[in-house]
Amino acid sequence: MRITCPLCGSRDSREFSIKGHEIALSRPAPDAGTAAWHAYLHLRENPAGMTAELWYHGAGCGAWLRVVRNTVTHEVLKIELVRDVTGAAHAD
Repeated sequence: MRITCPLCGSRDSREFSIKGHEIALSRPAPDAGTAAWHAYLHLRENPAGMTAELWYHGAGCGAWLRVVRNTVTHEVLKIELVRDVTGAAHAD
């Protein structure tokens, strides 16, 4: 799969790390209990179809990208810098 970084151009997806869906997860309190920590660490939605994800261009410019793609076909429909997206979760 190829990802077109707005700063670097078309690159192989191996240059990037995926953080996951752009919806930020709330970290449980240290004393929240086993069930809360299990859900936070292990339970994730895995939608088939259109999704917006956060990707980090670690082997390139270091930018965080919002990638809208189809998880079934791997078709990439839109890529933009997170810093330019209003309302997107910001990666730390």
